[in-house]
Amino acid sequence: MLEPLLGSRNREKILLYLNIRKEGYAREISRFFGTDLDPIQKQLERLENGGVLYSRSAGRTRLYGLNPRYPFLAGLRALLDSAYEFYPPEERERLTVVRTRPRRKGKPS
Repeated sequence: MLEPLLGSRNREKILLYLNIRKEGYAREISRFFGTDLDPIQKQLERLENGGVLYSRSAGRTRLYGLNPRYPFLAGLRALLDSAYEFYPPEERERLTVVRTRPRRKGKPS
């Protein structure tokens, strides 16, 4: 939806994911959207270098989030919130539901 504006479908996915979920790491984002890890990592690096994202270490994991010091954060959030409203309801629900405990052993996925 925002690909023509942002220049990349993966960039749109990352920004939308981080806007809704607040933080995430590269493998988590790539698994969520069913994409390859490498393009997600490259987009995360580009967005961090541009000041749009921040990153922090949590053990051996690098977590990313929207940079609260980014000067256009309010406008970016408004744009992402507007785009989110046009996503199909099942996609919106998937983005907002966060598992709080691991799946029971042997339970089908």
